[in-house]
Amino acid sequence: MENIVIVAKQVAVLFVLMGTGFAVRRMKILGDSAIEGCANLLMVVVTPCLIVDCFRRPFDPQMLGGLGIAFAVASLGHFAAIAMASLFVRHRDEDVRRPLALAAVFSNAGFMGIPLEQAILGEEGVFYGVVYVVVFNLFIWSWGLRTMSRTDGERGGLKKMFVNPGTVGLAIGFPIFFFSVNLPFVVSTPLHHIANLNTPLAMIVVGYSLAGAKLGRVARMPQAYVAMALRLLAYPLIVIAAMYPFRGVLDGNMMLAVSIAAAAPVAAMVSMLTVKFHRDVETSVAVVSASTLVSILTIPAVVALAMSILGG
Repeated sequence: MENIVIVAKQVAVLFVLMGTGFAVRRMKILGDSAIEGCANLLMVVVTPCLIVDCFRRPFDPQMLGGLGIAFAVASLGHFAAIAMASLFVRHRDEDVRRPLALAAVFSNAGFMGIPLEQAILGEEGVFYGVVYVVVFNLFIWSWGLRTMSRTDGERGGLKKMFVNPGTVGLAIGFPIFFFSVNLPFVVSTPLHHIANLNTPLAMIVVGYSLAGAKLGRVARMPQAYVAMALRLLAYPLIVIAAMYPFRGVLDGNMMLAVSIAAAAPVAAMVSMLTVKFHRDVETSVAVVSASTLVSILTIPAVVALAMSILGG
């Protein structure tokens, strides 16, 4: 019970921050173009800075091993999620089914997962959590792009698969960690300040999106419930169960970081790809928003379970 209270408090803080974004939209303080700029700033600048900042630590062979295991678990987990989506997500309209399939697979590991990892586990949690974000990018720009595209000519995402904010941040940060590089004060301090923008800025962007969602669309669609159940419950529980036999061997914080990322709601990127490939945008936005609201209940339960049986 203590674990669920701890996680629930951290989730509540994030939702209060989301409320700021909700109010910003309702009060018309910012418009869609400004929020889009904030989202781009978050992905292109803040996320890589956060990753690099988390890798500013003395080299530790055990943590290096943890990175490799986190990568393997996240990769196998995505394959399992794709298999479940293929089996259980059904709809006669392909423009609805394909976004729902992505919704079942891809979590908001960057915008929601990293702030929660930071709140519960500190910088070490983010250190492992960013690996999940890298795996997320590899899969969404390969399988995700192939699933959403209509023609072979639209499937040219190989460059984005390997060159994106997550992999760039890892490419810069990993050598800093591996060689225990001490960055100069005039570099490390601005880097840290920019990294600290991640949680408030991400939550404002998510809250702004929630304010414009038409949730009635999801309420009338049983398959949306299936996709959300896979994303919020089935998938993270499978990831936790897969790590459970190794709880005495694997690093507890690494397992919890992966569990938190797996338990996050549907990724905002699902809506972005839906817009890009002219699928059912209204459904994708609604399921992203609905899963985010429902996650205020599911994340504390799932993460508290992980804390109880995996340690950390």
